[in-house]
Amino acid sequence: MRKKTIILLVIIMVVGSWLPLSAQAPARADEKLLQEAKVLIFDKNWSEAEKKLATLIKDYPGSSYYSQALFYLGKCQAEQEGKEKEALKSLEAFLQRPDRVQGLVEEAEIAIVDLAFKLYNRGQKDFSRVLQEKLVSPSKVIRYYAAMKMSYLQDKNLASKALPVLLKLLETERDQELVDRARIAVLRISPQALRDVPDRSDRTGLKLLRIRVYEKGKKAPSISINLPLALADLAIQAIPEEEKARMKEKGYDLNRIISDLAKAKEKLVRIEEDGNIVEIWIE
Repeated sequence: MRKKTIILLVIIMVVGSWLPLSAQAPARADEKLLQEAKVLIFDKNWSEAEKKLATLIKDYPGSSYYSQALFYLGKCQAEQEGKEKEALKSLEAFLQRPDRVQGLVEEAEIAIVDLAFKLYNRGQKDFSRVLQEKLVSPSKVIRYYAAMKMSYLQDKNLASKALPVLLKLLETERDQELVDRARIAVLRISPQALRDVPDRSDRTGLKLLRIRVYEKGKKAPSISINLPLALADLAIQAIPEEEKARMKEKGYDLNRIISDLAKAKEKLVRIEEDGNIVEIWIE
């Protein structure tokens, strides 16, 4: 009996040594491809990393690393000019996988928003659909990100579709930096939308930039903005370029005004034009 056992062990060892490496350790090759791709990604060698990941996906469809490979493939493609649509396809395929890595889902969703925004701005208007879909994402992080991104769109009719998300954010969130950025996003889309939004913030100790716009003949401001002075540059960026140019033609340089306000003792700038009044001050 002992002799038979020894013979069996020898046979197993001999046969095992003849088996091809892929049969001995089928999981190692796909893992190696993924690790090599990650190193190339770290070095920003996107095209070579893409090749490694494409090989993994093609040769190992049953790999436990398949969904990760799709995610990283999409990230590599997103970094290469002209491959934005391929990147979208890869990332969407990753999100549809039942074995997708949950820790990568949010990053994939954000990347899709960025890609759709980029493609839309290049004239491929069909990608507005992707942006709008993200406004109703189950994840508030994705809803907020898509809404903020859409606030930069030149088409204000499309951008205005982000307003419900942004206004809900202003109503419910407590993170002051997030709220301030949402206010600026709303300002980019439609300053009038801030008219009925109360300022619930506690800004004790902060220097604030305050802007009030009064329409001709009205006592209540049509626009009321309160933002930390540190975000003043973002507030200025939110003002349409044509409006800034028009004000500059009349001698009002907003960047200079705010810079002077921050330094001077005089804390109020009042601009009157055609019966409309703009007041800007820091306190």
